[in-house]
Amino acid sequence: MEKRTGIFAGDDPFAIAQRWLTEAEASEPNDPNAIALTTVDASGMPNARMVLLKEIEPAAFVFYTNYESAKAQELDGAGKAAFVMHWKSLRRQIRVRGLVSREDGPKADEYFASRSLKSRLGAWASRQSQPLSGRGALMAEVAKVTAQHGVNPKRPPFWGGYRITPLEIEFWADGEFRLHDRFQWRRAGPDAPWQVTRLNP
Repeated sequence: MEKRTGIFAGDDPFAIAQRWLTEAEASEPNDPNAIALTTVDASGMPNARMVLLKEIEPAAFVFYTNYESAKAQELDGAGKAAFVMHWKSLRRQIRVRGLVSREDGPKADEYFASRSLKSRLGAWASRQSQPLSGRGALMAEVAKVTAQHGVNPKRPPFWGGYRITPLEIEFWADGEFRLHDRFQWRRAGPDAPWQVTRLNP
């Protein structure tokens, strides 16, 4: 196996991912932390949507959502998920597949408290993924929860985080003649060692 150099260098895939995200923050015009999250429902039908990655931990990727949403039901049901981060400005992407667990403790409380007041009130008001009669009904619910919870609302019991602990991470970078560089990190379980393989483009 050839030595990985340049943007692929390093023995810790989470450190590489964080380095790439930091570089994207300087060049990507909007939401460099956006990921296309993929789940499957009980029948195996796939679903994809954009969400914002909020943290790259030493061993996992973390984002937050409404636990009553379709995505949360699918995450809880399957216990697995995948996502891709793609940066046009860098011509790079990261693909991840792994196991899912909830982040429903003090860390979720801390992140919720750091959000803008409007975002916190919106989390209380929205019954995510449920039918809505119209925008006016949603704004009326915002007014109602504002009166109920004031200017410092606590985290709703139906809102929190998810942690994806990867079994596969692939780093991809654009190459000349569409001969892209791809390095796949794979492991049998969360505590198993990584095996790194260069893949054909």
